Amino acid sequence: MPKVALIGAGSVVFANNILGDLLTYPELKDNLSISLMDIDPDRLKVSEGYARRRLQKEGSASPVTATLNLSEALHDADYVINMIQVGGVEATLKDFQIPAKYGLKQTIADTHGIGGIFRALRTIPEVLNICREMEKHCPRALLINYSNPMAMNIWAAYRSSPVAVVGLCHSIQLTAAMLANYMELPFPELRYRAAGINHICWFLELAFGEEDAYPLLFEKMQDPQVYNSDRVRFEIMNQFGYFVSESSEHMAEYVPYFLPREELIEKLKIPVNEYIRRCEEQEEEFEKNREIAAGRKEVPNLFRTFEYAAPIIEAMETNRPACIYGNVENKGLITNLPPGCCVEVPCLVDQNGIQPVHVGQLPPQLAALNRNQVNIQELTVKAVLEKKPEYAYHACRLDPLASAVLSLDQINALAGELWQAHGEDLAYFRQ
Repeated sequence: MPKVALIGAGSVVFANNILGDLLTYPELKDNLSISLMDIDPDRLKVSEGYARRRLQKEGSASPVTATLNLSEALHDADYVINMIQVGGVEATLKDFQIPAKYGLKQTIADTHGIGGIFRALRTIPEVLNICREMEKHCPRALLINYSNPMAMNIWAAYRSSPVAVVGLCHSIQLTAAMLANYMELPFPELRYRAAGINHICWFLELAFGEEDAYPLLFEKMQDPQVYNSDRVRFEIMNQFGYFVSESSEHMAEYVPYFLPREELIEKLKIPVNEYIRRCEEQEEEFEKNREIAAGRKEVPNLFRTFEYAAPIIEAMETNRPACIYGNVENKGLITNLPPGCCVEVPCLVDQNGIQPVHVGQLPPQLAALNRNQVNIQELTVKAVLEKKPEYAYHACRLDPLASAVLSLDQINALAGELWQAHGEDLAYFRQ
């Protein structure tokens, strides 16, 4: 009975989705051991209550346990799914409010940019702690990471630990479904191939049958209803030739072209501070789950989501191959991105684990856009692993959005204020 440990299980949306997905596979439904772990007793209790009611509704015999102890959760695990958010909503608010004082607007601030850098600084040490505990308690387990900033977390993990690790995002598969909708094509018949870095992954090929679907997508972009659904990404496609994997609100803060200009924020309807609104929605969802966990509301009907965690586990347990997109070390996979950086590429999965697929060269303009962020990721990871704050400051100075809005002195002041605000989470730099 394979054991699946969900770390940060109080992240109820991911925990609920992944547990539900696992139960949609007949081979797994009654043959899993589920271990839930969180540092927040209240959130853990809600997650456990929800999980028990879900298992009961689906008639699953799989046992579930809950613990505040990481070592206990990891003991003899086969799959470790990381969903932690270090500092929670309070830390996220700091990542928005302090830059805003300096005139720096952000939308999501969890993957790239100033917000992504500081989230990495406080998250990577906890990811590495999970890796160290896995080395002791489940050295052969697969670490499946959902926590952002994805690329920097994964990069630090494979640089620091021998545990097998893959980072999962849902942006490629969800975007593919959206593209099929834009083009009015049946999604199951849309063929696509994507590669790049997390959240800036490019649809290198789009096809329907034997036909290249990109001309149709460019045609559909002229339809105001389609264009208005994804303004920033269509602008990027129009200028660089390819559609990008993450949403318009994400992409707006990864490049210097949009957020520094009020007229473009209005024209393209860019939702500044969008992630704060999402955090509020997630708290509302958590309270709904509290009602479900307590038996005061019905458990929603089960459906399979687009997440890749359950397909990975099913493929590894049954040896029925699956194709997923994973964030892994660049060992010659994308030849015009730096060796050793973290890339997002197609991966074959079976009983042999995660097997990334060679992509080759990206179109040069796409590789150039990716390298802008890879440089920042490398400096941020070095800052954590070598405990050198100056690398983190260099990363902030190189951020395309910050450097389009602020002077070097302003970036330094902003980074210094964030450093003080996150002082407790960054105390390891002084150790």
